[in-house]
Amino acid sequence: MLEIGERPWGKYFVLADEPHYKLKRIEVNPGQRLSYQYHHKRQEQWTIIEGNATIVLDGEEISLAYGESIFIPQGAKHRMMNLTEKPVVFIEVQTGTYFGEDDIVRLEDDYSRAKF
Repeated sequence: MLEIGERPWGKYFVLADEPHYKLKRIEVNPGQRLSYQYHHKRQEQWTIIEGNATIVLDGEEISLAYGESIFIPQGAKHRMMNLTEKPVVFIEVQTGTYFGEDDIVRLEDDYSRAKF
């Protein structure tokens, strides 16, 4: 494990951090959601490995269950939501030119975190 990050909505585990990709396992607690955000320098592929998730992608809500995936294009506004009473766990593969946390542009955030 390269890094573990605690967040108000749950936690993430960095499994790989290479020059051309970053791989995370992300856990979203029941009733929580990530910020509505976008990235300038990366795109993401999410695959649900536990629970049922609701994704907002450019304003459209999409439901995903175990084994289902969604592609988040670079610059697309997106959010992961757990509207259930059980944890949601997903694998995130980031590809692009930069994977730092400062490439998160938050449009809405339930936890009043800074907008980069």
